[in-house]
Amino acid sequence: MSRITEDVSNVRMYIGPSIMYFTNILFSFILILTQMVVINPRLTFWVMLPLPILSYSIYQVSKKINLGNKKIQEQLSLLTTKAQETFAGIRVIKSFGAESAFSSDFNNAGIEYQKRTLKLARINALFFPLMALLMGLSTIIVLYVGGKEVEANRFTAGNVAEFIIYLNMLIWPVASLGWTTALVQKAAASQTRINDFLNQEEVDDQGKEFQNWKSDIQLSGVTHRFQEKSLNALSNVSFKIKKGQFIGIVGKTGSGKSTLLQILSRQIELQSGHVYIDGQSFKDFSISTYRDQLAYVPQDVFLFSDSIKQNILLGLKDIHRVDTKKDFSVSSRLSHALRISCLEKDLHNFPMGLDTIIGERGVSLSGGQKQRLAIARALMRDASILLLDDCLSAVDADTEAEIISNLQQAFRDQNLTVIMSSHRLAPIIKADQILVFNEGCLEGIGNHNLLITQNEFYKWLYNNQILEN
Repeated sequence: MSRITEDVSNVRMYIGPSIMYFTNILFSFILILTQMVVINPRLTFWVMLPLPILSYSIYQVSKKINLGNKKIQEQLSLLTTKAQETFAGIRVIKSFGAESAFSSDFNNAGIEYQKRTLKLARINALFFPLMALLMGLSTIIVLYVGGKEVEANRFTAGNVAEFIIYLNMLIWPVASLGWTTALVQKAAASQTRINDFLNQEEVDDQGKEFQNWKSDIQLSGVTHRFQEKSLNALSNVSFKIKKGQFIGIVGKTGSGKSTLLQILSRQIELQSGHVYIDGQSFKDFSISTYRDQLAYVPQDVFLFSDSIKQNILLGLKDIHRVDTKKDFSVSSRLSHALRISCLEKDLHNFPMGLDTIIGERGVSLSGGQKQRLAIARALMRDASILLLDDCLSAVDADTEAEIISNLQQAFRDQNLTVIMSSHRLAPIIKADQILVFNEGCLEGIGNHNLLITQNEFYKWLYNNQILEN
């Protein structure tokens, strides 16, 4: 937002006023100074003596004002962030009894904002008196030196008046030289920030239209490492899944489950290896048509401050306000999504049912309700692949078992492919295939009965979770 507003405005000030004023300064300076030199070179020298000091002083003061404004904006941003975080996290703050600490922190930030504002006000208070002093000094020099020249009969009173007029014409261009220099500096810095934004590589959305896939998805040698990490998130992962299967992905925290789902949904670009769909690389398809066939539920559920219904209808491909009373097909899909996600049994607890406003990020919902709403939103899409990233962690065991049963029925009836990751085995124990991940490596693949007898790491996970339960 800062680049869109402040930086663009700085560049605009350079392209508009700065160039215009600089051109005006250049022509005015050359014409006026030439005329003054012709009349009296000696007086011109003395008159011009304070003007470079004036220009340099304005340049320095402008830098301080710009820096002061920047610091004030930074502090104001910090104040706004603290206020937003405090109100958003008020329940956590109260539960830990941290009201006084947050209040003190906000007061300190406010005091710092006050100090920075007062410092800038002092600089502004000195700015115009300094200009008036230096401009007045040039006028005094004209009167004094010109008067001496008149006494010596080398000058006339009219020449003195003429010099004062020229001086007044010259003072503003010289004074604005420092200002325009500061504008150029700001614009250069802002243009660099804008270029960083504009030069970001865009993902090419060109490619074939992706329609319903027919047979299988195959990963071959997929490897990925995040920039800030020293180890691979995924290392040489290869497997094949068939259409209509329920695939489970299990592993400890940080084993690469979410990274795999983000690659499959093309939220992060594939670094090494290949992903084939029906024998074709998924990079050959346009991202927009590819994602039309996907429904993705992330770990960190994001909900909008709107009604339950509108948050679910966001899953529609054509995002707009839909009247479910008039559109039977949408209404039917909505009921289907509510039933499979087990959210319909909670609707009677909401004062306005589906039209209940859930607040910022769904603050009025429980963790399990948020996750079930996100699942219902994904099910609204007419997708052939459903990606679920550990999205049942906040749901109770009975509801979890019911949702899994509903999903299994759905993927059989609709030939839907479900790929679910989980750090627990309970949600995926009945999957057609289970992918076992450990530190980015695929340790094993198979159904539960096969893995429990042939894969030591899976057996260790299973035994540990049995003991925990």
